[in-house]
Parts: sequence; C-alpha cells; structure tokens
Amino acid sequence: MVSEWQFEVPTAGSKRLPPDGRYMEALSSQGYGFEAAIADLVDNSIDAGSRNVLVHFLRDAEELVSLVIVDDGKGMNEDELDVAMTVGGRRGYGAGSLGMFGTGLKSASLSHADSVTVVSRTKRSRPVGRRWLMEHAKQGFECDIIDPTYAQDFVDFYQGRPIHFQGTIVRWDGVKDFPRHGGGGQTDRYLHRTVNRLGLHLGLHLHRFLAREDFHITVSVQDVRTGIEYANYGVEPLDPFGYPVPGDPTYPSAFTARLPTLGPLTLNAHIWPPQSSLDEYKAFGAVAEREGFYFYRNDRLVQAGGWNNYRQPEQHLALARVAVDLPDDPDARVFRLTVKKDGVQASPEFVGSLDSAEDPGGRAFTDYLANAERVYREARKRAGVARRPALPPGRGIDPQVRHVIEEELPVLTHDEPVHFRWHKLPNDKFFEIDQEAHLVLLNQHYRAALLGGRTGALNDAPVVKTLMYLLMQDAFQRERMGSRLKDNIELWQSVLVAAARAELDRMAD
Repeated sequence: MVSEWQFEVPTAGSKRLPPDGRYMEALSSQGYGFEAAIADLVDNSIDAGSRNVLVHFLRDAEELVSLVIVDDGKGMNEDELDVAMTVGGRRGYGAGSLGMFGTGLKSASLSHADSVTVVSRTKRSRPVGRRWLMEHAKQGFECDIIDPTYAQDFVDFYQGRPIHFQGTIVRWDGVKDFPRHGGGGQTDRYLHRTVNRLGLHLGLHLHRFLAREDFHITVSVQDVRTGIEYANYGVEPLDPFGYPVPGDPTYPSAFTARLPTLGPLTLNAHIWPPQSSLDEYKAFGAVAEREGFYFYRNDRLVQAGGWNNYRQPEQHLALARVAVDLPDDPDARVFRLTVKKDGVQASPEFVGSLDSAEDPGGRAFTDYLANAERVYREARKRAGVARRPALPPGRGIDPQVRHVIEEELPVLTHDEPVHFRWHKLPNDKFFEIDQEAHLVLLNQHYRAALLGGRTGALNDAPVVKTLMYLLMQDAFQRERMGSRLKDNIELWQSVLVAAARAELDRMAD
C-alpha cells in the first residue's frame, strides 16, 4: 500500500512573491547573438503584418550611436504597448504567430543595449512610447513613458520609410557590441563585418518570408548629423535548399516518421550537388555544421543544421539537409523551441522514429543518408581528389578556419595540432618553428603592422597564420628537415620579413 503523503502536500494559504529587480539582469543574459536578437524583433514585425522592415544603423561621424528597427505593421495603442513592454506580457498569439514566450522584445534588446525605446502608432491612435532603461528596470521594473511630442517627432522622422499610417519603431541605445572608439576606420570595419553577417542571418532564417513579393527587409547606415546614407540594401533570401539541380536525381523525397504523440511527421530530405560554391550552401558557417535538420515553425527557420542526437556530424554527410515543418506541439513534449529561436530540443521519441521512417518508394531514412554519403564520395573520386593528410590546426587559428581545414583536408587526428604564438624574435626573423612542440612562433615586432593597428587576440591574423600552417606541414611531419626544405624555409623567412617591413613603412607614412 502506498502512503498518502506521497501524493498530497497540505498547504496553509499562499503569498505573492514578486520577482526581484535583478530578474531583469537575468532576462538580459539569455545568450542572444547580435543577429539572433535583431531577427527576434523582425519576428514581431512579421506578426504585426509588416510589409517592410528597416534595420537602421545611426552614426555620428566615426561613432555609432543607435540601432533602430522600423516597420509598417499595424502598430500598437497605449494598452497594447504596455503589454508588449511587460516582462512576460502575453498578447494574443495567433495560430501562425512567430512569437511565443512574451519575452523576446525585452530580452533580445537588453541583451545588447543599455536601453530599449519603443514608439508605435495605429491608424486610430496617436504615437505612444515606452522605454526600458536597465538601471531603472533593476530598481523595480520602472518603465519610462516617452513624451508624446518626441514620440510624434520620431514617427515623423520615419514617415514614408517605411511608416505610412501605422507602424512601430524599436530603438537601442548604449549598444554593447558597437566599437567604443570609432577612429582608425574601426566603425567602417565593424559595419562591413556586422551588416554582412546580419544580412546572411536574416536572409537564411527568414528566407521563406523574403521570397514573397510583399515582404522586404532593408539595412541602412546613416549619419545623423549630415543625413548622408552610407549604405542601403535589401536583404536577399538565402534558401538552404536553393540548389538548381540535386546531387541525386531521385531526391528530394518526403519521408514519413510516425510519432506516437504527434502522429505522422514529414521529413523533406535533400541532397545538395557536390562542390557547390553557391552562397545558399557555403555562406553561413562551416558546411559540416549545416548538414542535418532544418526545422521551421510557421515558415520561420528556427534551427539550421544538426542531427539532434541522431548521429554526429561528419564530412561525408555534408550534402544532406532535411527540412521539417514543426507540427503543433502545445505541451512541447516532442519538440521544444529555445527562447532565442536558434535551436530545437527534440525528444527521444523523434530520434527513435527516424530509423523506421520511409518515403513513398519504401526507402528507409538510413538509405537516404547512405545515398548522400555515396554522392559525396563519388564526387571526390571523379575529381581525382587525393589530398595529402595534414596535421590538425591548433591554438591560434580561428575556429572558422579550423572548420574549413577539417572539411577540406584529411586530418591526422591522432597527431599533435600545429599551434601559433606571438613571440619576441630578432627583427630579421618573421617566424621560428619548434618541431617537437608543433609550435610556430611569429615575431611580435610585426604584429601591429599585420593587424592594421587593431588590438591583437588569440586567433588574430587568420590569413597569415593559415598560410603558415599550410607551408609548415612538411616541417612538422618530418623527423628531420632536408636541405631543400631548409632552403625553402629560409626563402619564406626573407620574403615575409620584407613584406612585414613594408607594412611597417606604410603605417609610418
């Protein structure tokens, strides 16, 4: 007989325990990436029925001052804006909504900015505004009310681009990712790098929306003092299944996995053509990380690659991508979406259903994986690829470069990696090598010139280090260096010293 105490816990009333103000700090520490945070705000614009979204970087000469996201959606009146700015505020999410948790606007924004201001206008209401300033929020969830005149002026500034009769503006101030000192071209370099990454991220995760004729995202950079617009371009859809001809003519094929909890689930399995140079295949990260499942929720990509514990990523499956539209799972028993919408946690029920999944021709899902691997291997054989194995790249080489090296070369995984370190050396030497430690020492004297004045870091100078890594393979794979290799090293040493000194001279001019 089971004792009653195991089921019943007697209570003696209840009391309200409101969250401490420090909860806002926890809310802003969700680990949002910069691009993912902006994508979360664009989701809100899509839910509001927007046709046009502007991502606006505002600069004052060399200083970046604010980031603004503007849409021409239905907007919010004062009551609706209060709900939107309430932590955990739950607006009425429709069946096709991209929002879920009621925290995205706040957590995405305050993860990257000291304050977030939201101004909105509907067809029937005047512009209204609210601001979360992190310092006020931590002291007791105090949300500022924006002066109505300023709210009107802000809307007027964006009149026609894209706001017409209604819309919403989200402004970030004190953006933590912005360079603190914009001199020396740092702002331009930051914008070039960031705008490119942002375009790729939005183009990928929102590609189904961007492929429609009635939805557009524009990224713009403008000087607030002069009004000069430095950049203005539309984000293009980046379809991860946008190949012209499949790698296997019998694909894509729809496999059906049967889940006891949710019923049948369609897996649209694709095999990319080998050796593709299309941006849709190579532009958004290491290829090995992009094989696997592409989960969509209401047409929004919420996971771009990965096998969700079904198997480990491997180079020979680099052509395999599977599109899955998530079914309605109200209790999140099979699929649980992360708050940041950058991944899906799949239960063992999903993983266990894959081996028995079949397409209409009776092929098993495991046959699909075998076919994807076969296409990859046959393409390498036809190309006559027999690349010499290389020692693995180690510390000092950028992780993204390491991924590509491991994809492109057969790596001697059981050998010690080749590491890089800056070191004080005589000025007539660009580098030294320590064969026993598999270490390349680069001359600290030339570091600033090679970095163009930028601050150094562990994985800096990726081009130079990668070239040195490729050049030094023979030196580290041989126990003793022959006279030809020694002569080559002396040649490289002299030429590289001359090039580094030329860079120093340019800095001095």
